[in-house]
Amino acid sequence: MFKKLKQKILSLPMFVNYRKMWPYVKPYSFRAICAVLVTLPIGSFDALTAWILKPYMDVVLVEKQVAAASLMPLVIVAGSFLQSFCNYAATYLNTWVGQKITIKLKGDLYHKLLEKEANYFDHTSSGDIIMNFSKCAETACSGLLANVKLFTTRIFSSISLIGVLFWNSWQLSIVALLFMFGALLPLTKVRKKIKSIMSKQIGGMAAITTHYNETFAGNRIIASYNLHEYQEKKFMNDLTGLFKVSIKMVQKTGMLSPMIHFIISLGIAGAIWLGSYLIVTHQISSGNFVSFIAALLMLYGPIKGIGNTFTSVQMSFMMMDQVFATLESIPTIRNVDNPVHIDGVHKDIVYDHVNFEYIPGKPVLKDINAKIEIGKMYAFVGNSGGGKTTFVNLIPRFYDIKGGSILIDGVSVKNIDLHDLRENIAIVFQDNFLFNGTIRENILLGKKDYKEEDLQKAIESACLTDFIKTLDKGLDTEIGERGVLLSGGQKQRVAIARAFMKNAPIVILDEATSALDNKSEAIVQQAIDNLMKDRTVLVIAHRLSTVKNADKIFVINEGNIVEEGTHEELIALKGEYAALYEMQFKTKKN
Repeated sequence: MFKKLKQKILSLPMFVNYRKMWPYVKPYSFRAICAVLVTLPIGSFDALTAWILKPYMDVVLVEKQVAAASLMPLVIVAGSFLQSFCNYAATYLNTWVGQKITIKLKGDLYHKLLEKEANYFDHTSSGDIIMNFSKCAETACSGLLANVKLFTTRIFSSISLIGVLFWNSWQLSIVALLFMFGALLPLTKVRKKIKSIMSKQIGGMAAITTHYNETFAGNRIIASYNLHEYQEKKFMNDLTGLFKVSIKMVQKTGMLSPMIHFIISLGIAGAIWLGSYLIVTHQISSGNFVSFIAALLMLYGPIKGIGNTFTSVQMSFMMMDQVFATLESIPTIRNVDNPVHIDGVHKDIVYDHVNFEYIPGKPVLKDINAKIEIGKMYAFVGNSGGGKTTFVNLIPRFYDIKGGSILIDGVSVKNIDLHDLRENIAIVFQDNFLFNGTIRENILLGKKDYKEEDLQKAIESACLTDFIKTLDKGLDTEIGERGVLLSGGQKQRVAIARAFMKNAPIVILDEATSALDNKSEAIVQQAIDNLMKDRTVLVIAHRLSTVKNADKIFVINEGNIVEEGTHEELIALKGEYAALYEMQFKTKKN
């Protein structure tokens, strides 16, 4: 029976979460234990104050002993000083330990975020990510420490005060404790009712964060399309939704404090009624009664306000649940046991009956068969949304295929070590992401084992030399968040320079010049031509004039390879490629 009770207690959310949190607390356990120990005097002083009232009443007020009257206030002042010092020490230690735990927890969560696959970011808002990987950890840790301090302080205080109660009168103590446990009973019924509301509240807070992020990232679109009123309306709608959820929370929990307050009042009234009888019958002294009532009020005080803190405590537990659910999640795209390590791509890349879909039941690529030989240039053209970008994104495993296999030198990409696989592929996107920092940092991307002459060669090959010479700080010029201080062509050339520094044998160019004007395109195209030398190149192109020299062109429409061959072969076929080329040629001519 005791074993089952123990298991039941340990299965409570509080104990489950604290057990999971222990590995994060363990490195700082000495300070954490000290933080708990210094709460002993904090809680016990309440009992000292209540206990000293008995001799004060009996000796000073009844027996009129003046010497005792001056001694007892000194005891209270000394005890209060000790309690204040311990309170500061507990706060300092808890904050120190809490910050250390938060740093480690956030570090692990960020590591988990970096492991997430592209599909996760496709379906998760920035607000949800900030909530799940940052704010949840902060709330969980602050709640953990607040709960530990509150729990330890109150447990020692309660034990001490209950001791004072029984020391003064066991009859009154039984009455008081019955009402105390009765007051706590409603709390056991509320947790399940508010769990769904808390989930909506967390979702609402994430939505608000997303609005701020989108306003920051899309400020020019908002300004150019005069979206101020539209965005404000959306923001206010979400704020109103969050308000409604908050009100529902109050409706579910708002009666807790009044109900507890009422039950506690019954307990105090009962104690006064019975205490009066015991005094009259000379079973307890006036000092006993005053000391008992003081201890009872100190014991009941925090309980009366527990309804107000119950929601925040539950929110803390829910945040802990979310944090550990995130930490325990397993990425869908990850290394197999004992993955194959590669030091390059030496033969070919083969698509063998490959099928892929983003949404179940809606195929994007259908039974694709293709062979990409090393050292050649391959181009992918076709209508928008036909599957060109998806085709090349499957090689570095941004997504995993649903059927068939993709083989590099005869080994499935699923069996190749992810780091090795991606180390052999450089990608230049249509809209390349640049990090906040300098041009140098964005070209190197953390690379430390490089030679300065290699960096200068990459800059020259990417046609960046003349541009960098115009900058006062050269390579160490700050470019702003997302490279906002650079033009589109300059961003592309920085991205090409980083591809040069990576020096990967396979290069993927995802419509790298489609968003540029003619002058910028010419410069970037020259940089791309330099990058393509002596590499296997996969080009996704909208402008067919840029892929005429490809060794093979794949025409992909509606998830199928409908044509393949050289430029001349496809023109001779007079099929879809020829029609696309003719249309672009006429447009350019006109």
